[in-house]
Amino acid sequence: MAIAFDHALLARILFTLTTAGWAFATILADFNKTHATNPKWTGHARFHLVWQINSYVGFGLVALALIWWPGVLALERLYLAALMSVIVYSAFFVALVAMPAYGGQVADKNGYKPFPAPVPLIAKKWDVNITIFCVQVVILAVAIVATVA
Repeated sequence: MAIAFDHALLARILFTLTTAGWAFATILADFNKTHATNPKWTGHARFHLVWQINSYVGFGLVALALIWWPGVLALERLYLAALMSVIVYSAFFVALVAMPAYGGQVADKNGYKPFPAPVPLIAKKWDVNITIFCVQVVILAVAIVATVA
């Protein structure tokens, strides 16, 4: 007896994971003494971060509704949820590549400490975000493939 494989369910589960990464993990990763309540950050920078966290949570709730709400246009809603994740993760990597233009850094002495890169092709040290976001992009790619399969 063959077991039916539901690509749509797999895609929904994977899109939920990628959405949780950008929408809810940011609360744990950024709303603490290393970021939002870091006294060494300017008050204005902390304001923008808290605004970003709240925006991501709100958009994440919308994405989860698109993923799981029953009804018509389910596939189209999955595409929209996928697009939301693609935008967030792409924006991270654009910011990463553009760091020389604005003097950015992936880590600082008051935040999460970098660690040796698992694959030191781009850099010798990696930030936790780079590692997690690379994994999330792979999950997102599998979810997109499952959606179109």
